[in-house]
Amino acid sequence: MDKSEKLALSLSGLLLLVFFGALMYAAVAEDVEVPTCITDMDPFTSDTLFQTSEDVYEIHMVARMWAFQPSTIRLPAGSTVDLYVTSQDIIHGFKVERKNVNLMAVPGAINYIRVKFDEPGEYFFACHEFCGAAHHTMAGRFVIEENVDEPETIGGKL
Repeated sequence: MDKSEKLALSLSGLLLLVFFGALMYAAVAEDVEVPTCITDMDPFTSDTLFQTSEDVYEIHMVARMWAFQPSTIRLPAGSTVDLYVTSQDIIHGFKVERKNVNLMAVPGAINYIRVKFDEPGEYFFACHEFCGAAHHTMAGRFVIEENVDEPETIGGKL
């Protein structure tokens, strides 16, 4: 092995270590969570919202052409949401603006992520995986308010 090959191999190894270090930093210091595919739960066919403990909610969201069910979710500020997403027909995406939430909704599979809504406001979500003619209408929103007596969901389109 000549000098230039040793240099290229050394730089490649160093670059791998830098990338691995950046991943570890993001996971530990920045509290980045990677979405999880749930394998021990049967896919659901209807949307659900229920409270699991104080300020913690579980949402089962179903993606269908060309809507998310539920399409509007009203919760109190400070809520933590365990979000489970699946699809009933084809592959869809699920992206929440201003949050680090980016999931795939795959038929027969359930993807999970936990997200915290500290600030009041509207957080829009949309399908980011092209799913047909009305893909651009596939959207919804989280409505986070200071004083919510009863969390609720509203189905259908916005």
